[in-house]
Amino acid sequence: QVPLADSGGGSVQPGGSLRLSCVAAIDPQRSYCMAWFRQVPGKEREGVATIDSFGTPNYAPFVKGRFTISQDNTRKNLYLQMNRLEPEDTAKYYCAAEPAYICSAPMTVKWFNSWGQGTQVTVST
Repeated sequence: QVPLADSGGGSVQPGGSLRLSCVAAIDPQRSYCMAWFRQVPGKEREGVATIDSFGTPNYAPFVKGRFTISQDNTRKNLYLQMNRLEPEDTAKYYCAAEPAYICSAPMTVKWFNSWGQGTQVTVST
């Protein structure tokens, strides 16, 4: 498993922005699919975005162009830039990692074996 530490959550008003970060203690000799998921109490965890080892992103339909997943050159830092946030985006967000060249499609919780502790995002007036 890959140790992951996610952060950057907080409270914002609708229309605001947040940038989530995840520090991943990856093996630089391996390729990884990295992802962001989110979960609301009482509901299943759902995929938000993935980025494969080639840097190709994939987004859930509800993102609608508002979020951007990215990595730095070391691939040890994963980000999720979230713009035009809506109350429906309120959830705990988790980063995830799995050794692979490409990511599973659709985004599947069971496919990932490494998870961050989660960071809370609250969007309200």
